[in-house]
Order: sequence, then C-alpha cells, then structure tokens
Amino acid sequence: MLSNMAVSLIMHKRITTTLAKAKALKKFVEPLLTKAKQDTTNARRVVFSHLQNKFAVTELFQVISPKIADRPGGYTRIIKTGFRQGDMAPVCFIELVDFDENMAKTQKKATRTRRSRKSNAAATATEAPAAAEAPVAEEAPAEAPAE
Repeated sequence: MLSNMAVSLIMHKRITTTLAKAKALKKFVEPLLTKAKQDTTNARRVVFSHLQNKFAVTELFQVISPKIADRPGGYTRIIKTGFRQGDMAPVCFIELVDFDENMAKTQKKATRTRRSRKSNAAATATEAPAAAEAPVAEEAPAEAPAE
C-alpha cells in the first residue's frame, strides 16, 4: 500500500488520504526523496526496489530531484482537511513542498524610499505657490430660510 501511495504522490505531487496513512507515507517516502538527490545507478536501483514503477522513478530523478536538491529535508507537507463523512476518520492531503505554487515563497523586492527633511521642505515650497495661483471658487450665498 505504501509503495502504491508513494508512486501516486510522486506522479501527482498531491494526494488525499487519512491522517494515519499520510504519516506512514511520509516516513516511507522521505528517505526515497533523499536518496534521489544523488543520480547514480545504485540510487535508482534502491528507489526502484521500493517503488516498483519505472515511470515514477524516472519522474522522481528527472523532475523532482532537481527541485529538492538544495533542501536539507522536509520534502512533504501534511495539511488536515477535516473528517470523512462515513466513519469520521481524519482526512488530510499530503503534498510535495516544492510543487505547491500557492504556498511557494516569492521574493518580494524591498523598495525603500529615503526621505530627508530637505527634500520634503523643497517639495512643499514648490507646491505652495502653485496652490496660491489656483483660482479660488466663490461660494454662492446661502438662501435665508423662509419665515
């Protein structure tokens, strides 16, 4: 069962299952992902002996291992989604961390604007005469209330 679930996780990058199975799968698949970091013949044979699926092994070594190459561990994430309707078993989904676009950290460019008192004073001085030259709108006198 763990072998089939690991193949599904590698091929689909995210699967939904019960919490107990997800925790067991995490312990099963994390060492395989660590082994896949080294693309050697021996590593491929060891991973294939656990998975028994050559398409999953190819996907693991060609697509997944370059993305997890710099990660020291923690390749999977378990997120609880609630309880199953029939037997109230806790359900979650387990996913590969580097393949979730929604939770991927994007580097935001920090733009700092430094403002000094001189530049603010010069900016307000140039805006003041412009405001003085603007035409002044006259208000119409308010009508007196009828008695």
